[in-house]
Amino acid sequence: MTRVVFISADGESRQEVDAPPGAVLLDVAQAAGQPLEGTCEGQMACSTCHVIVDAADFPSLAHATEEEEDMLDLAAAATRTSRLSCQVVLDAALESLTVHIPSEACNMQGM
Repeated sequence: MTRVVFISADGESRQEVDAPPGAVLLDVAQAAGQPLEGTCEGQMACSTCHVIVDAADFPSLAHATEEEEDMLDLAAAATRTSRLSCQVVLDAALESLTVHIPSEACNMQGM
């Protein structure tokens, strides 16, 4: 199991959930009631599931594909450790992962 810690956009609250190996971060977040829309249902056609991974945890994740990087270029408030949660599959070796919910989102499908 991976312990996933979600930090709210304002930094005031945190929620910890356990997720099984192979789970997709977007699914874990939505099941936990986190405000990640995932408009394109994991097809990398929007950035409404954008999260900011804690810098200490970022190297533990598989690298983003070029397609994901291109979509992150369009995400609101993207940072160096941003990822699309629909593309993050929790590896069995990953003990914990802390992610911050961004303060804003941009749906490129609606533009």
